[in-house]
This record gives sequence, C-alpha cells and structure tokens, in this order.
Amino acid sequence: MGNIWETYLKHFSASEDLGCRRGEFSRKHYGSVELLISSDADGAIQRAGRFRVENGSIDEASDYTPGTWRRTDVHLENPEYHTRWYFKYFLGKVHQNYVGMDAEKNPFFLSVVLSDQNNQRVPQYRAILWRKTGTLKISLPYSPTKTLSVKSILSAMNVDRFEKGPREILNPEIQKDLLVLEEQEGSVNFKFGVLYAKDGQLTDDEMFSNESGSENLDKFLNLLGDTICLQGWAGYRGGLDTKNDTTGINSIYTVYQGHELMFHVSTMLPYSKENKQQVERKRHIGNDIVTIVFQEGDDASPSFKPSMIRSHFTHIFALVRYNSQNDSYRLKIFSEESVPLFGPPLPSPPVFTDHQEFRDFLLVKLINGEKATLETPTFAQKRQRTLDMLIRSLNQDLMPDMPKNMLNRRSFSDVLPESPKSARKKEEARQAEFVRVGQALKLKTIVRGDAPTSLVTTGLCRKEPWESQSFCSSFPYDIVCGDSWGQSLLVATDSAGVMLLEDSPTLPPVQVFDKTLTVKQMHLLEPQDLLIARADKGKDARLYVYRLSTLKRGIEERQLVRTKYDSRENKLEKTKGCHLYSINTHHGVELRIVAAIRNKLLLITRKQSRLDCLSSIATVTGTTDSPVEEFQYIREICLCDSPVVMALVDGPTGENDHMICVAYRHQFDLINESTGDAYRLHHVDSNRVNFVSAIDVYEDGEAGLLLCYNNICVYKKVCPFNGATPMIQPNTSDFHFSWNQMPNAIVCAFPYILAFTTDSIEIRLVVNGNLVYTAVVPELQLTASRSDIYFISSAPINSASNCSSRDTSSQSSPQTPTGYEMPVFPSPLGDGEAPSKHIYKIPLSNLVGRSIERPLKSPLVNKVLTAPAPSVIGPTPMIASTTSLSLSRMEIKEIASRTRKELLGDETEKNEQENQGGRTEENSRDKHH
Repeated sequence: MGNIWETYLKHFSASEDLGCRRGEFSRKHYGSVELLISSDADGAIQRAGRFRVENGSIDEASDYTPGTWRRTDVHLENPEYHTRWYFKYFLGKVHQNYVGMDAEKNPFFLSVVLSDQNNQRVPQYRAILWRKTGTLKISLPYSPTKTLSVKSILSAMNVDRFEKGPREILNPEIQKDLLVLEEQEGSVNFKFGVLYAKDGQLTDDEMFSNESGSENLDKFLNLLGDTICLQGWAGYRGGLDTKNDTTGINSIYTVYQGHELMFHVSTMLPYSKENKQQVERKRHIGNDIVTIVFQEGDDASPSFKPSMIRSHFTHIFALVRYNSQNDSYRLKIFSEESVPLFGPPLPSPPVFTDHQEFRDFLLVKLINGEKATLETPTFAQKRQRTLDMLIRSLNQDLMPDMPKNMLNRRSFSDVLPESPKSARKKEEARQAEFVRVGQALKLKTIVRGDAPTSLVTTGLCRKEPWESQSFCSSFPYDIVCGDSWGQSLLVATDSAGVMLLEDSPTLPPVQVFDKTLTVKQMHLLEPQDLLIARADKGKDARLYVYRLSTLKRGIEERQLVRTKYDSRENKLEKTKGCHLYSINTHHGVELRIVAAIRNKLLLITRKQSRLDCLSSIATVTGTTDSPVEEFQYIREICLCDSPVVMALVDGPTGENDHMICVAYRHQFDLINESTGDAYRLHHVDSNRVNFVSAIDVYEDGEAGLLLCYNNICVYKKVCPFNGATPMIQPNTSDFHFSWNQMPNAIVCAFPYILAFTTDSIEIRLVVNGNLVYTAVVPELQLTASRSDIYFISSAPINSASNCSSRDTSSQSSPQTPTGYEMPVFPSPLGDGEAPSKHIYKIPLSNLVGRSIERPLKSPLVNKVLTAPAPSVIGPTPMIASTTSLSLSRMEIKEIASRTRKELLGDETEKNEQENQGGRTEENSRDKHH
C-alpha cells in the first residue's frame, strides 16, 4: 500500500482541475447570435435576419490546421431507436391502451407495457402519455409483489384529476392510430438541400442559376452519398419525382445510421434558361429545413450569408468551403435565432483534413439541426395542432364502440385476473389477434422504410466516452457511499466499516475504520489533505474530519484499524444531530461546509491556502493528527423545514455573496450565507415530490443551478447578483427537460449530464437536455462522482458486449440497437450465477477531456484543463471500403425478410446463417461508415 501516497500526490492536481472543470459549461461553443445583413452590388440593403453563427473560432481567416475535435464527440441527439418507444417496445407485443379525459376536458391516451430492457433481464413498466401538448414517456421499476394501477402510473406523470377516468381500449386496430401519433414526432428520413455558389456570387438568383457544378463540387457530392437514377427509384425519394424525370435525372442519396437521406442538389434539379429565378429548383431547396451551401473561392472572397436566400422555411445553412492546397474542408453553420442549440459543436478551427470524419460530422450536424428546428415555435405549434386534432378525432371515433370495446373497471396488471375457462380462452384469443395485428403493422412500417431502425452497416469499432471499466469484481459488502483517493476508492460499507480499494485485482481491500464508525456520507479532498465524513444517525450523528496524511501513515505502518473511539478527537462537536451536509465545489481558496441539523443550517469554514496544504502534505510535521482546530463556526441559519437536498453556490466576488440552495416541501430556496435571507428559486407543481439533487454549475463563470426532482431537471441562472440579493426571475437562458426514468443521482460532466436510475444510466447533453444514450445496468447504484465516476452493479462485464458486431437476428427485433451502438457496460447474469457486487469506473477525463478544448475558467480557481494523455483512447482507425450503392436498401429488405420469417415462425437455422453471412459481406463493402 505504499504507493497510495505517491499516486494521489501525482494525480490530485489533475483531479482537482477536472473536478472544477466538470461544473463548468458554456453555450458559446454553439455559436453566438448575430444580425446578418445582405446588400446588392450597389450597397443597398436587401434583407436582414438574426442567426446563430457557429464558426468554431473567432478568426475565420486562421490557418487551415486540424481542430481538436475527436470522433467520439459526435452523437446523434434523441436517436429514434431510443425515443420511438411505441414502435420499439409496444407494437406487436401484449400491452394495454387507455383513453381518458383530463380536468381541462382534453382527451388523452395512455399505453403501458411490461418490457425487458433490450433482453437484459431487467423487467420494467414503460408508459407513454399522448396529449395535445406532446408525448410523455416514463419507465417505472417492476416489482413482482406490487402491481401498478393505471391511476398510479398517471400520477407519476403528474396527472391526478380527470373529467373522465381512463378506460381500456381492446380493439387491436388502436395500434395503427397510436403509431400515427408517434410519427408526429418527425420523420426518420431526411431531405437536405445542396446549393452550389460560385466565387463572388451574392444573390440567390445567381446561385440557383448555376447550370452545372465543378470538380470540387463533384468530389464533395461523392463524399456525401451515391448518385442514383431517380426513375424507378424504390427508396426514400424526399419529394422528388421517380416516374417522369420532372425533377431531374439523378440525385444524391445515402443511408446514415438507419436514416435515409436524399439531397436536393441545385445543379441536378431542372435548369431553365428562360426562368431566371429557377422556380423549380427553389421549390425543392427553398422548402428544405436544412441546406448545405457549397461555396467556391478562398476565405478572402465575400462569404455567404443566409440573408441572401429568400426562404421563410429554411432555418439552417451549412456553409462548406474546400481548400485544394491541403485537401481540407472548412465548415460554418448558420441557424435561425429561434432554433434550439444542437450539437456537435464545431472544432476550433472548423477545418477537417480527414474527409470521412468530416462526412460523419456534417451528416450528424444536419440531422440534429433538423430535429432541433422542429422544436421552434413555428413547427411546434403546427405539430401541437395536428396532434390535438388527431387525438380528438380518435377519441370521437372510439365513443360509439365504448361499451363493446372497453372494460371500464379493469386495472392494469401484467398478470390477468383469474376467470372462468371460457373467458380465459376468449382473452387469450383476443391477445393473439392483438399481437398479430401489431406485428403485421410493424412489418409493414419496416418494409416501407419508415421504421426507427438503427442499421449496422459497418465493422467499425469505436469507444464512447461514457464506456465503463471494471474496477473491482465480486465485492462482498453493500456500499453506502464512497469517494476517490487518487486512483483508489475509499468506500463506507454497511457492515465492515470503511475500506480502501486499489485499482488492482492482486491487492486486497484495506480496512481503514472498523464497523463501529458507520459512515453515511463522505468527501475526500486531496489538495486539502482532508477527509470529511458524516457518521452515525439520529441524535448521535456528527461530522468527523481527518488528515489524509495521518490515515495514509497508519495504512503504510500497518497500524491497528481505527475505531469510533479513536475518532473522538476528530468530531466537530457542534454538528451533533447532523442529517446532511454539503461543501462548496471550488474549495481552492476557502473550504465551506454547511451542516443541516433538522431545520437549522450550521456554516463552517476552514481557511488555508493551497500552498499551505501542499506544504502540510509534504512534511506532515509540526501538525496535530486532528484538523478540528482549523475549523471555525461562522453562523447558524434557521429554515422553515428540514432540507432534503443542499448545494453551495459560489458568488462572483466571494465577499458576502455566497448562497446555499436548499430543497424542502415543494420548493427550492436560495439562502444568503451572510444574512440568512431566503429567496424562492423554484416551486414544484406536483402532488408528490422526490428531490434528487441540486448541482451548482457555472456558465462562463456565472453561477447557475441544475435542480432535479421526480423525473424533471431544471436549469436556473442565479447571476448576476444585485448586492447580496440574487436576481431570480425568468431568464432566457433557463431550460428544463425530462428524464425517461426517475433518477437516484445526477452527475454533470460537460458536455454530458448522467442520470443514475435503479437499472440504467441515461446520458444527455447539458446544453439542451437531448438524449444521447441509455445504458442498461442491472441493480445500479452510484458510489462516487466528485472526480472519476464509480458505480456498483450486480452483473459482471460480459466480454461479448464489447463493440464488435454480433448477430442479434434470433434475439432482437430489427429496431433494437446492436453491439455496434452498445459500449461495454455491465451485462445481465447468466443462469445459475450467484449475485454479487461489482464496481465499475468511468474516468472523468474521458467525459470532460473530450469536449472541445477551449479554456473554461472557474470563478474561484484559475485553471485551464490540459489535454488528456493520448494513451487514454487512441484515434479510431478508419476501415478502407469501396462504393456500394444499393447495400442500404438491400439491408432494409434483408431485415424485413428476416422479420417476416420471425413473425410467421418459420425461420430456420439455415436462413439465419445465410442472412448473417450476407450481412457480413455487405458490411465489409459499405462505403459510408
């Protein structure tokens, strides 16, 4: 154990840098809004508009050098195979659907299914609530001893009052109508415009009048996709004529991660010498939400502006320039002001020398951009009107059949109630017909090409930043809490005291405290040479403080394990009865602790500079074993109730403007540390409140809070401060989003925010709340997250769950993500395996260090994160491939054929082998991944 001290001396600086960095985030990475004005040749203003401009760097004329972007930063946001629940989890399976009317007399539909998460032996209820305002999806844990009722599920969705209570719909045709409702979320296929602009062209009439392109344009189009003949084309056509060649002879088409993409290329659309405005070209490109503008010329020539284009429909322009000198592409994005932020953010500078990486980046940016545009007021209101009309129409259609097709008092259950034999047979026959109708509908959707699938068209193996590493297998004790110590982990167990675990299978755990000290909460601050722990419960609970150097010396000298009696000199006596405590995130200048004792807050500080800390760590001489004397009690603050969640917020000056966020009753309040004055931050409008966390974050150095309760996450900005009073009012920078499952813990690691539930890790982006990935992790429990993230699961790492492709044809329906999208996460137990605890680690540097490396400064700690070592994850090797146009459609047809056989029950082992062999051959030939 002698290497612990050297390890944490080596790593504490980087650890603190990352810890401070994790609480930082910036929307400036996603561009800034500018007023763009275009003028004619005489200088007269033609049009103006406000657009968010993303150019990756301030100096657009900077040298063409590769950016610091890495492949793993590129994610499709809200991927359909994670968000289209009804198609994936409900359709073609036994589930129940209900209709009701809320207190405002608006009809709603509810769908509930008991499903297994991706065949991972994690049963859970999934529920979708269809309302005119949109759909709400939640997952609820399954308990074999407790059956959920419909009203309890609706209550979890904050629907408690009804004009008409929910009644079950038994007609199997309802599945078709609900699938239509889900499809209102947007198409799974996309059409994008490609407008060719010659050097010096400044008007849309000039750009649309280019009869032909150039060699550079042809090279770019060949990178985007394949040239297809429109006549007789059977795939997604994007509004183009595939019978009479009225919209051109050829077009550019590709498939990217299950999405069919058609490009409306200006030089491929019909050209008219008589019509200077080229109406036929504008009819298509002008009605595309996203348009690529490929502009010839160097950076010194006049650049494209979106105000040059007369279109009220196009919201996003991607300006692409090609530099033949170093064979690179430069990208610039213009988004209409109302479009929400979307990723990936551009590298700095936005120059791509690897063409395949540029293609991946561009296509993901375009797809994410169109999805984001659908959330603008213009499109959202239109979608809401359509959804309202569909729901009301469907409700009216069901009214005459209500007595025949509904059971009014049948509660939701995964097990049907006992009934006479004849009634049971009738119910089984109804379920069989229900499943048959649903499976036929699913097959039809897949064959049509409208299914939210995620096709594997590559053998490429890539690591995701949230991929976990096995840290300790088969740990025999239940863990209450923990924190990282260098590359080791200090954990408090329920029955064996506090133990230190090394990141090595050959080193056994070392007991630091015995079971007489029952630790409930801890923080290990390496730069401060300090361990803070809350131990015991009720009136006996207290805070304890220890020097890490003293604990380290005891471990190295193999002294007797410390007991509660040995810790009597380490008590902070005034904290007797403490049930919760919190510390400030940026403790480089001054450590602040707030202890909650029932409805009383006790503020404690320890002033000691970082250099002093380092000196004390190095020498460990001339100091007492206990640091208790270094702490001072500042003041007590009385609250109206006992806090459930707390967070400390650093003020911008550090002079009497620090705040404490507390959660109790149905509200989050801000408390001024100096005056004790309370300010209402957020009211929770829900009958039941489960407070999860409050996280202090700093957007460009200004304080904000991520408030999480139930399955809701809300961001509130609390700066600027007006004297000692925070400015708390609705702010344009505030936002909120919903988790699919109620979290037990939240970890913010910009650009990601992770929710840890009972059986999954839900990964979203901080800036917009968009879902990136959901990882199934059975019996999950977060252990530590101040630096690296440690969590516990009952399942061991399965070597088959690595990123190599594997055949899922006999186990999964086509829309289920395959091994390509599934990073290494704990996998389910095999038959006969005994349950045990396994500890996993997600390195914080993988999450934070992969964001675009621009300096982000903390308000109190002036540090710039250094780039992570290249050895963390090397560059992903690109696999050479050749052009193959029809493989994407062939894959769709192959999957549809396989699914048809599965549904009809006649798929043989020979067919499986043939399909797998064909798919492997196709994957090796596919060009575009």
